[in-house]
Amino acid sequence: MANAHATGALPVEPEKATLEGKNKILGFWLFLGGETVLFGTLFATFIALRNQIADGKPAAELFVLETVAWSTFILLTSSLTSVFAMMAMHRHQVKKMLLWFGITILLGLAFLGLEIYEFFEYVHEGHTFSTSAFSTSFYTLVGFHGAHVAFGILWIGLLILQGLKKGLTVVTAPKFYVASLYWHFIDVVWVFIFTVVYLMGKVG
Repeated sequence: MANAHATGALPVEPEKATLEGKNKILGFWLFLGGETVLFGTLFATFIALRNQIADGKPAAELFVLETVAWSTFILLTSSLTSVFAMMAMHRHQVKKMLLWFGITILLGLAFLGLEIYEFFEYVHEGHTFSTSAFSTSFYTLVGFHGAHVAFGILWIGLLILQGLKKGLTVVTAPKFYVASLYWHFIDVVWVFIFTVVYLMGKVG
C-alpha cells in the first residue's frame, strides 16, 4: 500500500491514510499531554518564586520587551510557515513542503540566537542561574523551552533530509505532521511564557 501511494496516488491527507499513521498521531497527542503537565509544573514554580529576587534585579528592571517581542514575532511566524508546509503536503507539493520547513528551521535558529543573546545580557547584569530563586525558576522554564526549540530544529532538519531521499509517502507523511504539531505546541508554550514571565514581570 505504501509503495502504491509513493508512486503518486497519495490521498488528500496522507498522514492519516494508514492505521499506523493514525496511531502515531494519537500517541503524539498523548505525549503532548504529558509535556503540558510538565510545563504547567514549571510555570507554577516560576509564579510561586518570581518575587524571590534576593540581591538580584526585579523583572521590571531586567527584562527588555523589545528583544522578547522580536523573538515572539519570529517564533509565531515560524508557526505560520509550518502551516504552509502542511498545506503543501496536502497538495502533494513535496519541494514546497520541504522549503517551508527549511524556512521554519531558519526562523527557529533566529529565535534561539536572540534567546542566547538575551541570556548573555542578563548574566552581564548579574542575573545568573544561582542568583536567586527567581533567576533559577526563570532559566529553568525559559531554557527548557529553548531546549525544545533546539530539538524541534534538529528533528525537522532530519525529516527534511529524509524527505529529500524518500519523498512523500504514507510512511513519511505522519512524521512531518507530528513534527508540525510539536512545533505548534512549543509556539503556544512561548505565548504563555511571553505573557506570564515577561508581561507580568513588567507590570509587577
